[in-house]
Amino acid sequence: QVQLVESGGGLVQSGGSLRLSCAASGSFFAVAEMAWYRQAPGKQRELVAALLRGGSSNYADFVAGRFTISRDNAKNTVYLQMNSLKPEDTAVYYCKLTQFTNREYWGQGTQVTVSS
Repeated sequence: QVQLVESGGGLVQSGGSLRLSCAASGSFFAVAEMAWYRQAPGKQRELVAALLRGGSSNYADFVAGRFTISRDNAKNTVYLQMNSLKPEDTAVYYCKLTQFTNREYWGQGTQVTVSS
């Protein structure tokens, strides 16, 4: 069974930075696809960034070079470095792990609030 625990959210002023972490339990982390999603109040959950199994990464257009996804396989952890934060980045951020079997696991989410 895989468990994901996000951390690093909080309140930050516009233009500030945060680094989110997602620690995964279980095996086969190194071959899993990892992704960050977010969900703002009244909106659907949307993809922010993903690290694919081949090593490439995808970003949503709204990231526009401000965010960076990375992983540390030795620590079973994926990160989302967020710079130049905007009020519209306010949301609950979720980590998702997709195993090679395509089974998906979600974390509980971490709140990010950006004040103007």
